[in-house]
This record gives sequence, structure tokens and C-alpha cells, in this order.
Amino acid sequence: MPIDLMTVRGQALLESGENPWQVYPRPQMKRDSYVNLNGRWDFTVSPAPDLPESYDQKILVPFCPESQLSGLKFHPEDGNYLFYRRRFTLPEGFRKDRVLLHFGAVDQETEVYVNQKHMGSHVGGYDAFALDITDALEAENELVVRAKDDLHNTRMPYGKQTLKRGGMWYTPVSGIWQTVWLESVPQSYIEELSIENRGESVTVSITPPLSGKVLVAGLGEFPLENGSVTISPEDPHMWSPEGPYLYEFSVETAQDRIESYFALRTLDIQKVDGVLRLCLNGKPYFFHGLLDQGYWPDGLLTPPAPESYADDILAMKALGFNTLRKHIKVEPEQFYYDCDRLGMVVFQDMVNNGHYSFLRDTALPTVGLQRLSDTWLHRNKATRQAFYDAAEKTVRQLKNHPSICYWTIFNEGWGQFDSDNVFLWFKKLDDTRFVDATSGWFRRKLSDVDSRHVYFKDIKLCPGEKPLVLSEFGGYSYKPEGHVFNMEKTYGYGKFENPEEFAHAVEKLYREQVVPAYEKGLCAAIYTQVSDVEDETNGLLSYDRKVVKLPADRMQVIAQLLK
Repeated sequence: MPIDLMTVRGQALLESGENPWQVYPRPQMKRDSYVNLNGRWDFTVSPAPDLPESYDQKILVPFCPESQLSGLKFHPEDGNYLFYRRRFTLPEGFRKDRVLLHFGAVDQETEVYVNQKHMGSHVGGYDAFALDITDALEAENELVVRAKDDLHNTRMPYGKQTLKRGGMWYTPVSGIWQTVWLESVPQSYIEELSIENRGESVTVSITPPLSGKVLVAGLGEFPLENGSVTISPEDPHMWSPEGPYLYEFSVETAQDRIESYFALRTLDIQKVDGVLRLCLNGKPYFFHGLLDQGYWPDGLLTPPAPESYADDILAMKALGFNTLRKHIKVEPEQFYYDCDRLGMVVFQDMVNNGHYSFLRDTALPTVGLQRLSDTWLHRNKATRQAFYDAAEKTVRQLKNHPSICYWTIFNEGWGQFDSDNVFLWFKKLDDTRFVDATSGWFRRKLSDVDSRHVYFKDIKLCPGEKPLVLSEFGGYSYKPEGHVFNMEKTYGYGKFENPEEFAHAVEKLYREQVVPAYEKGLCAAIYTQVSDVEDETNGLLSYDRKVVKLPADRMQVIAQLLK
């Protein structure tokens, strides 16, 4: 039987009763106006869409109702409506001209009401959105959020969520699962900030293209022309996991001011000793990484505290890793900010939608039987368009983060369609990063990399016409007693009974298979995975993050062999 596990930070939250999610939620575009609305909200579930007259429960926002930390721990029946209510007043001196209400993410369809007035709608469970609520505000205000989530419909991206948890599929998430907050802005304000990294220079642009200036710490002042400026430091500090240097800057217009940061780094492909290599800052760089699902036992998609991201990042750096492949999930911006400042490369997946078939998408490809064409897979136009829309939102929301060096479009055929044309469309969105069109299998002609998954057999890969990436492998299972979600079930790709056997097996895998492949031309290797997740017990951390399953000194030796 599954048991309740708690992280140390989750336990501290329950004991204190204080919501730790008070950190500024948009670190690359800070203003001095900020009101956090996380905390205890009224909550109820109804089969009808009409605003309820009463609320029979309380929920701790931003934790989803399925999580322990929400105070509820149940999954509302699909098709029902989730209603949240929060009353608030604005602090004295807070309001300028306009007031914006922000949501980090709500899964999946959202309607928002302020003082009984409908403010707007949003569809999509993984992207941030904001509404102008100025005209509805009063001295005292009532905010009501209506959310609806239906996993029976696979049109919208849903990631690893499933109604029947087990194996590589996890407990679903509904409703609000990221920070809700307010900010006040002038009548003419900076709506969007774009930071385009072109190596030893960076272009900063704002929308709309207002007049103003950019002030960079240590570099001086640069005027905005048509809302844009290119900055080229004379002696640039390049960003890398070993030296994550960030330039802090502010943008000032006649009415508005924001604070942000950028980094300088180059990404390109070079032929070195006859083999194509992925390069960071002009030199071949081995991306020594881990698959990162981003699930926690007490908060599910939402960690118990924003510091939990840094905990995971630093734990993996201590084991010698420099890369995390964020797997089929979009995190709050705090995660990417921590990767930026602490020095961790991110390979960012798009969130899959569409019907999944174990036989077609996993079993047959694992033994080498693959479809030759994906042109007619997932033909439904609405499902395809939903993927395009979500992918574009993901890139627009995350593109300013220098730690993101690599986008993954499709993973193991889940929702995959017409990948050559999707790749061309994606490169128009962002041509500054590596793009993996088809991670695992169902490869077509166009992709920046040759991306393979290898489980259940030896890693025998040879470089070819594209840089070679081992985008998933390993996945060995070891279950430390007392730190396991389900002792009755084990999911992994090789089972070990004690920590020494497990450590020896992982070391042997790297020394005998990964290191030789690297010497022949392998450019990246992504081991499965950072942590256990529910029944999936193949993490390097236990699900409650209390056990590190590998010795850091031995893993650091492995890391040195991959440099």
C-alpha cells in the first residue's frame, strides 16, 4: 500500500502553518509592486458551472487538491468544477494606474471573477497568464477562480498525469498549482521583456517599444532605440555550469521600471577530430545530466517551498552532474532562475498531448520496431494546434533563461506528428538553442541531434551525421527502507537490494559504457533520474529527498572522466 511521505521542508510547512511560497514569482522581470495571494482560500467542487453560494472546504494555495500540503488530498472527479475564493484589500500606496492579477499556472481551463464580474478566461495547464482587473476593484474585493480539468480528453498537454497512477505515470494535478499574485503598473508599462543571447552580445527588447534606457551593473547606461538595444561587453564573462556569471540590469522608461539579468554564452555544433560535437562557449562540452520529473511526495507538481529547487540542483551538482532534462513539465520560473544562478544546464521538454499507446510508443520501439513515418500520426487538427499553442507559450515564457540550452519537441512518439515540419516551425521560434525533434525513437530527417534512449541493453552507439545524444538511459532501482512510496511495487530498469550494489552498478554502467561512448563522440548522457516518483523507484534521491543513494566522491570521479 502507498504511504504518505514528507520532505523536510513539507514537514516544516505543516508544523509552522505558514505558506513558504512568498518568493517573487517572476525573477527576470521584477517590479517594486507586488502582493502575494497564496495562502488559505475557500474551496468547493460542483458539477455545475454557476458560481456557488457557499464553500465547504479550505485549501492552501498554490498546492493542488490532490496533494497532502493542500490540506485536502483528493482528486475531484473529472468534469467537475473547482471553485476557489479569496478576499483581499490592496495595501495603502500600492495602486498606480492599473492592477494586474497573475497566475503562475492553473490546470486546465480557468475562468476568473472579481466582485462577481467576469475578468477573463485561460486554457492550458502549464503556462502563466495575467488579467487586468482594475475596473472591477473596490475597497474590499472578492476573487473567485473556477477551474476545470478533464484527463479523459487528451487534446490539451497533460504530461505524466493519469487517472490510474502506476509505473511511469503519476497522480494527476487539478486547479491552481503555482503562485497567484497582484502587481500595479502605470498606464504605459513594459508588458514583455525579451533577452536574446547571441554569444558575446545580448539584445534586450521590450514590448511595447517604449523609449528609455538600460542600466547594466558594471557596464553603464545604454539607450533604448525603438524599444531595443544590443549590449556587447568589451571583456565578456561567459556563463557556464562551472562559472554561472549573471549581469544584473534594469530597464527604465518614462513611467515604468523593471529589474532583470542576462548571461552571455554560445551554443554551436563543431566537428572535432572528425566527430560532430555540441559546444558551449566555443568548446566541446559534455552535458552530463539527469532526467528531472519535478514531482514531490507532499506537493506533487509543486514543491513544498521554492528553496526545494535549489536543494535538488545542488544535490545533483554535488554528484558531478551539470545538466537536468526537465521532463514533460514546465516549472515555475524560480526553478530556471536557480539553474541560471547556480550553474545547471537545462534541456527543456515540451509537454506532450495526444493519445499514448504502450505498444506503439514504448514496447515495439524499445525492441527496435519503429514507424518509418510520423506524417499521419495524431491527425486531429485541434490536438495538433493545441500542441503548437502550448509549445509557443513555453518558449516565449522561458526563452530569456540562459541555463536553457536545448529544447525537446517530442518524446518517444507521445503525441508526435509531422516532426520534420514541426522542427522547422520550432527553429523559427528559437534558433539560438539546440533542438531535439524526436527524443528516443521515431526519428525523421530534421533535428539538431541524433537522440537515442537505451534501456535493457548495452549502450552501443556510434556518431553519425548529427551530434549523438543519449537522452535517456539507466533507470536502475534501489529502494531505501522507510523512504519508499510503495514497498509492494518496484518500477525501474534493473533492481538492486542495497546501496553498495546499486552504486557499483551505476559506476560500472558509466565506466564501461558511457565513458567509451563519450570518447567516440557521445555529446550528452541523461541518466534516469533525479528522484523516485511514487511507484517509479529509479531516482538518485529518494522520493522524500532524504536519502542520496550514491556516494558523491565516487560520482565526482566519474564526472572527471567525462570532461
